[in-house]
Amino acid sequence: MQFKERLLLENQAWLSTMQERDSKFFARLEQGQSPEALWLGCSDSRVPAETLCNASPGDLFVHRNVANIAATEEHGFMSALEYAVTALKVPYIVVCGHEGCGGVGAACAGRASGMDHVDAHLAQLVELYNRERDNLDANDDKARVNTMVRRNVEAQIAKLADLPLIKNAEKPPVLLGLIYALDSGNLDVVCESVPSRAAA
Repeated sequence: MQFKERLLLENQAWLSTMQERDSKFFARLEQGQSPEALWLGCSDSRVPAETLCNASPGDLFVHRNVANIAATEEHGFMSALEYAVTALKVPYIVVCGHEGCGGVGAACAGRASGMDHVDAHLAQLVELYNRERDNLDANDDKARVNTMVRRNVEAQIAKLADLPLIKNAEKPPVLLGLIYALDSGNLDVVCESVPSRAAA
């Protein structure tokens, strides 16, 4: 069976299951969304936010890119962040990294990938690695990458906490940093920030 046909068949199977569970599910979705969090995750196909959180459509407002970077210079990321904070008024923003992240590994390798857009996107992560490298285990590549995964999540949370868009929000969202373990399926909290609203 070709990918396109399989995709459409799986969609029909899924919607049949959802309708059996709740006949009004899709009617409710049509009325609008009120997600509990903006989820900034990695594009890695093994880390689907809704699946690993057992979430339903409408629960999470998701933006994903390579290495879960809060790319504040990119309109794609900033439009998602602005809409989530200003229009949807999400109470939480999650940054979720994952062990064995290929983007983080590429940044740690310290050499260009040959993919222009990937290298440009990862430039700030390379800078972070260069600042942190003396504090990392130089003898264990896996441990070094996984430590950098954590540092990256912490750095993205710190960057978000400092944004005027967050600080000036009517009620600034709680910022939650998570790491997903590919070998176990567990999510762990690595940091949390509760920004104070900026003085008027």
